[in-house]
Amino acid sequence: MSEALDRRAYDLLRLIDAHEPIGSLRLVDLLHRHGYSIKGRTVRLTLSNLDDAGFTEKLPGKGRRLTEKGRSELQRGHINGRLEHVRERIAMLTGQVTYDPIEDTGEVIASSVTVSRDRLSDALATLAPLTDSPLAPVPIAVEDEPAESAEPDSARIFAPSSITLDGVLLSRGINVELQTAGIVEYHPDPGPEQFPHDGDVLREHGGAVLRYTDAISGEGSTVDVVSLLIEAGRTDVRRAIDGDDPSLLVVDNREFPLMRYEEANDLTIETRERLGGVLDIRKPRESGPFPSEKPGWEFAALTYGGVGELLLSLLVEDGHAESWETLYGLVPRSRFEPLPAVRAREK
Repeated sequence: MSEALDRRAYDLLRLIDAHEPIGSLRLVDLLHRHGYSIKGRTVRLTLSNLDDAGFTEKLPGKGRRLTEKGRSELQRGHINGRLEHVRERIAMLTGQVTYDPIEDTGEVIASSVTVSRDRLSDALATLAPLTDSPLAPVPIAVEDEPAESAEPDSARIFAPSSITLDGVLLSRGINVELQTAGIVEYHPDPGPEQFPHDGDVLREHGGAVLRYTDAISGEGSTVDVVSLLIEAGRTDVRRAIDGDDPSLLVVDNREFPLMRYEEANDLTIETRERLGGVLDIRKPRESGPFPSEKPGWEFAALTYGGVGELLLSLLVEDGHAESWETLYGLVPRSRFEPLPAVRAREK
């Protein structure tokens, strides 16, 4: 049996994982409840194939259970499913972005993080130093979770996601292809030996991306990988706002046609100046930083870490985040306010 499993085989693995040890008759019943029209013989044949592939094993008189290989395969299938969902959601949301960075109006894609209502003031205080860093501005919105929700004593903080930029470019007919997500070494004010550009570039770009330390391909779906990097504790935003030392930020990288470079560059800088974050934009003949190899000669590379990703990372680092969504959805730009204004109201 090929180890490239189909949906039915993954559903069998999930059911075995949830009910092991379990026999084939019980599995047929559970599959019928999940909407499958399937015969017992087909299930037994599939189970035999899973046994042969090393994903399941028989326990005499009890049924089947997953092997360690089966658990690993189930987790891989779960991640692939999440990435497929993210691919579809990115395509949908970027196609609906109406944000105009010149007018600073329209809808942006927001990230969100849920915090305890009684810790909201502390969470906002954690974010406050970002407003004095090159990563500013820090536009956010806050709303209480409704009383009937699962977390009625919580508040949700919104900030613009980096994927908003892809929607801005796509709305101008500039085709953008997400490549990877990763961790970069960031410096708010590096010396010329580290970042040989003038001060205007640093100010426009929100500081400097010095190099990639990790890059993980999500096959065009980077936001779910962003969540994995944040969960793994790979970021260190705190150092970016506590001093002049290099820090580790999560970003994503995309490519766009070099023939649209000037227009894309202007829109990208304007978006960063309105919505904050850090960016790095490079032509293929430049030295980088690139997440892996240089882009083809007909493409430019664009790295962007938005305020949404910075906010999620920092609140997770400081233990304030109860849950978060990298792709919450579309939110009007008019709902966002400067962080100091929100803090003053929430005190």
